[in-house]
Amino acid sequence: MEGVGLRKVSSHCSISEMDDFDLSKLLDKPRLNIERQRSFDERSLSELSVGLNKGSVENFEHMYSPGARSGFDTPASSTRNSFEPHPMVAEAWEALRRSLVYFRGQPVGTIAAYDHASEEVLNYDQVFVRDFVPSALAFLMNGEPDIVKNFLLKTLQLQAWEKRVDRFKLGEGAMPASFKVLHDPVRKSDTVVADFGESAIGRVAPVDSGFWWIILLRAYTKSTGDMSLAESPECQKGMRLIMTLCLSEGFDTFPTLLCADGCSMIDRRMGIYGYPIEIQSLFFMSLRCALAMLKHDGEGKEFIERIVKRLHALSFHIRNYFWLDFRQLNDVYRYKTEEYSHTAVNKFNVIPDSIPDWVFDFMPTRGGYFIGNVSPARMDFRWFALGNCVAILCSLATPEQSMAIMDLIEERWEELVGEMPLKISYPAIESHEWRIVTGCDPKNTRWSYHNGGSWPVLLWLLTAACIKTGRPQIARRAIDLAESRLLKDGWPEYYDGKQGRYIGKQARKFQTWSIAGYLVAKMMLEDPSHLGMISLEEDKLMKPLIKRSSSWTC
Repeated sequence: MEGVGLRKVSSHCSISEMDDFDLSKLLDKPRLNIERQRSFDERSLSELSVGLNKGSVENFEHMYSPGARSGFDTPASSTRNSFEPHPMVAEAWEALRRSLVYFRGQPVGTIAAYDHASEEVLNYDQVFVRDFVPSALAFLMNGEPDIVKNFLLKTLQLQAWEKRVDRFKLGEGAMPASFKVLHDPVRKSDTVVADFGESAIGRVAPVDSGFWWIILLRAYTKSTGDMSLAESPECQKGMRLIMTLCLSEGFDTFPTLLCADGCSMIDRRMGIYGYPIEIQSLFFMSLRCALAMLKHDGEGKEFIERIVKRLHALSFHIRNYFWLDFRQLNDVYRYKTEEYSHTAVNKFNVIPDSIPDWVFDFMPTRGGYFIGNVSPARMDFRWFALGNCVAILCSLATPEQSMAIMDLIEERWEELVGEMPLKISYPAIESHEWRIVTGCDPKNTRWSYHNGGSWPVLLWLLTAACIKTGRPQIARRAIDLAESRLLKDGWPEYYDGKQGRYIGKQARKFQTWSIAGYLVAKMMLEDPSHLGMISLEEDKLMKPLIKRSSSWTC
């Protein structure tokens, strides 16, 4: 059966036509002719070194896939497949369309939740940048790119606003956390009110918004083949402003981004201050997306050089110091402390006694993951789903590490998936540690919300990671779990409990990204070529010098 509002879209390229960067060849290489048949981010960096001077627009155009779309088959539920779509697909599309927000008659986003039963609206009636990403992907996969383009342009306009929290002015490149459209029926006018963190819990600016914007711009271009948006002066400037914020020099000795608590999807105090893996993975992915889309004009070339250097340093740092598997855990357990000079093995002076007891039982012999945070004398051993899944998608994780992450999910299915995919973090912090880390936050009690809660929206990221690593059976199992509960439970924002059995105590119903996350997961599993929108292949010359661990070989 055809679901409500579903479209078929023709295609002319395959999943194999994805990004394959050669990061070592960007600088100081001669100009090369670029074939028209290749999409803009399938170039090696030696090709990227083409200077866009006289024929800049024409050369840039040649880097895109031909035609109206990038060539991915994008039916939401295709009759090509050997099975009928699940009945709840049509229900999901209907619910997603109810959440649309219009500005002067044009759709510009989706509200966070459409829960009329809730007494308090709070800010759930706003369009959040991070929340809209799965909605945007669903519309792109269904052949409806206009809303995504409108959203990208509207948020780009908001970036240009002067941003102040009290008497302090935020960086020019900061993107809003969210915006709200106010309709005046008397004057018949619409106005937009944006929140850059000044209204958020804790008054923290969203570090991830700019990254998601760049990633979504690349997904739009990849899906439609319309390079005019990415190459427009406004979008080029928007990317450069975001990069200016991220690549500015300071006192940092690490290539990772230093962040405050509550600056990402985990937007409350949860002890992720420092260098959280979610931000580092999104940072890496946005750098690679920006690298593919920035022009080689006078302003762009300088940024491209800085991005390449940062990518090399960032990949080495994360792959070496954030990675944990059985052998690495044993090494940390045996660390000596108070080591000085460049010969130190325990480079961050982590005290072995600080390793929590749970991680010894949690770590399987086969498998591994990027831990939550690494900074001086501190390793946060918690599992964070978004950071690890994005690391797979953008190839921050090596192929071996990607497979080890999937091994871990299979080995620890009950802990990380349980009865509702997917744990945002594991394990929960409780008792005295909960009081100290969260400040006694009543919303982040153990196994609830960001503190070990289960978030259906993460299903699309898990599915994408499964497809990329050749493990679709894991995604299918997770989607089956979600389909057994999501619709009849009213599309909750999150679930509580060790197994994710209970609807979250403060969870909104008809949460838009729970709906969109399910649709994106279904469409990707039915047509894996959709993966090309949000996947980047590994750069073969950016491989780190890492000792092979037992979990990769056993």
